[in-house]
Amino acid sequence: MSTDIKSLGSFVWSIAELLRGDFKQSEYGKVILPFVVLRRLDCILEESKQDVLDMAASLPEDIEDEARDTLLSGVVGQNIRLYNLSRFTFASLKGQDAQDIHKNLVDYITKFSGNVRDIFLDKFLFTDQLKRLNDAGLLYQVFDRFTQINLHPNAISNIEMGYLFEDLIRRFSEISNETAGEHYTPREVIRLIVSLLLINDKGALTGSGVIRQVYDPAAGTGGMLSIAEMEMKALNERIRVELFGQELNPESFAICKSDMLVTGHNPENIAFGNTLTQDAHADRRFHYMLSNPPYGVDWKKYADPIKDEAAEHGMSGRFGAGLPRISDGQLLFLQHMISKMRDDEQGSRIGIVMNGSPLFTGGAGSGESEIRRWILENDWVEAIIALPTDLFYNTGIQTYVWLLTNRKDTARRGKVQLIDASGERFWTSMRKSLGSKRREIPPEACDEITRIYAGMLNGEGNWGDVSKIFNTTDFGFREIRVERPLKLAFAVTPDALVTLREAKPFLKLEEDDQTQILEALQKFLPADKRWLDRSDFDKALSTALRRASIKVGAPVRKAIQSALSERDEDAEVCRDKTDNLEPDTDLRDHELVPLNEDWQDYVKREVLPFVPDAWVDETYTDARDGDVGRVGYEINFNRYFYKYVPPRPLEEIDAELKALEAEIAGLLQEVGE
Repeated sequence: MSTDIKSLGSFVWSIAELLRGDFKQSEYGKVILPFVVLRRLDCILEESKQDVLDMAASLPEDIEDEARDTLLSGVVGQNIRLYNLSRFTFASLKGQDAQDIHKNLVDYITKFSGNVRDIFLDKFLFTDQLKRLNDAGLLYQVFDRFTQINLHPNAISNIEMGYLFEDLIRRFSEISNETAGEHYTPREVIRLIVSLLLINDKGALTGSGVIRQVYDPAAGTGGMLSIAEMEMKALNERIRVELFGQELNPESFAICKSDMLVTGHNPENIAFGNTLTQDAHADRRFHYMLSNPPYGVDWKKYADPIKDEAAEHGMSGRFGAGLPRISDGQLLFLQHMISKMRDDEQGSRIGIVMNGSPLFTGGAGSGESEIRRWILENDWVEAIIALPTDLFYNTGIQTYVWLLTNRKDTARRGKVQLIDASGERFWTSMRKSLGSKRREIPPEACDEITRIYAGMLNGEGNWGDVSKIFNTTDFGFREIRVERPLKLAFAVTPDALVTLREAKPFLKLEEDDQTQILEALQKFLPADKRWLDRSDFDKALSTALRRASIKVGAPVRKAIQSALSERDEDAEVCRDKTDNLEPDTDLRDHELVPLNEDWQDYVKREVLPFVPDAWVDETYTDARDGDVGRVGYEINFNRYFYKYVPPRPLEEIDAELKALEAEIAGLLQEVGE
């Protein structure tokens, strides 16, 4: 961010200080952000104001709205899709009586073209804020301060406007404890994602007649879309880039749509609403998709339509591969983006930044694991890049960029590249922290990460230790269930009888029946005897109950057996009615067998030498392929990039302790003196 933009952000922030006392801090953004957008549009439209009014006066009254909009927007400029029919501008409003500022501003806003009027009236709810400002006697002061800012594109580019909004949203989010990361992504992270998406496509993007469609399902203020277009135009100024997106937050949507209007894009391509429940671009497919969906945000309040869609459409829909846990919807966004891949020769490329959860959360058979399985078995993942921590404004956690495509190069087929770009060589400290953002990725590091990816480095070269190539199956495993036999000993002890008294089936009996059973157990089962065979104990128990003329149901009998038993390695193995070994559920374990290894060989090598009586439950099978064990997938970066750090020598530690002791002794002596 340039010094000029930082100064401008500070000036706009000073305007927000005028609201103190009359507005809550959490409401500052609802006033300042629409005023910034309004001033930007005013600077763009001021020069052509009179020409637009003259054209409007010359048009017939019965002209169709679409033709009217086209003609009037054309007067404004070739790439502008808006106009304003009010006689006012900020300059002329400043010359009016301050008492009329509210009425005149409302006139100015309501005479925008419909696509802009919707932004201010329905999304920003700006007329409500103007009334509050006017009632508090602040409207003219705030307006007057904004007239001092030049936001014309000749002075402030679209990219710089993005930086300005980024700075303001961060400040407003910090003072109101909102989640700034839901609104935007640091620009250097976006540039890295775009660079990774485009590095191997430079040839295909050059020449004339090239059209590419770019999509962000969580568009925020449109930063990812804007930078993607800018980088593509840098490769080929003749390329036609069509931008599409959807955004749930009204203010962010309004800013994004305003940017589309100013830059000549079709504003209708930016939709308002929840992407996961109301896909506004259901029938479209895109060349490039990039996004930074919310981290760790639950989808409980709109779970029903998502579950219904998954159940109704299955694999032909967006969420057929699986549903992640309700506390995190990141993998829903990824599935949604995959559903929009083009199936032609050009195919699609996806860049999405997520936290670590989608890499490894959920065991075999879980929704997350099944989604990873679907993605990897379809061979869509090209690379995953671990970014440095402390890059984002609202969180210091580690994040990862996933790159996916359905048109892999031959060399990448069946492969996944992991890049650990979290080390010090890939980031620099910021002179001043911005919220949780203490680090940034400098341009040279961004270029280096892109080269590592493009070169498919695999543990080689100067940067080989941060890049490794794996087969897609290397991340898969079979979770087999390992059982061990149940061995129980039985005895009538005081503790066992206390346990029996607290058992639910026993408590349901009448008090007299409880007493009779307890007396029978103590009378007819020797207190000093210990049965090491369950069948022998069952016979003794039956005899004792019969001699006491007591009949019990299966639940009570089971409660007696459970209370009077304890595990004993010297006891005989328990068997069920069909004489099969009965497993001890407390000793049950699960082993993760690499997908490319036979589970029987694995058990012989890793299990049986340590527990010879163990066996594999072959009824525990995978729901999809029916084979023994449930298939799971996870990607554990720490495992693949772990670096052993040897412990410090004892002599060094001992010397340090002695030095500290001497220092403490010296301090104590000074205190004593």
